Amino acid sequence: MRFHASCAACLGPDGYDSVLLLGASGSGKSDMLLRLMGDGWLMVADDQVIVEGGVARAPEALAGILEVRGLGLFKQPYLAQAPLRLVVQLGVQAIRLPAPQLHDILGLPMITLDPAQPSAPARLSLALGAACGRGAQIAGAFAA
Repeated sequence: MRFHASCAACLGPDGYDSVLLLGASGSGKSDMLLRLMGDGWLMVADDQVIVEGGVARAPEALAGILEVRGLGLFKQPYLAQAPLRLVVQLGVQAIRLPAPQLHDILGLPMITLDPAQPSAPARLSLALGAACGRGAQIAGAFAA
């Protein structure tokens, strides 16, 4: 399945885990990807992401290409594919402690994240750890 999205991966204890960044055009998907890359994450895909069998990858024609709004297209190091663990809908989360959500098509844990917040990359890292069963979350999006 092809998504209009971006995808980033980070190295966990069992290999790479990736997140799918969803949002409307101009919502900050590529910018969030760029911020994550600045924190040591690897790009899997920008603009379009193919998800098959729980694994994310870029379409061949877009592999390793990052669009930076206002600057242009840049060739970047990328990970050819990575297991998808979390879906991130970019936007403002109005609920302080949201109930657990699953993406209706992928069946994966999903959060809403405001990409404008300075803590967005750190929040995303915490959410990915929780989605993968790591961390010490007490209540919120993934707590049972």
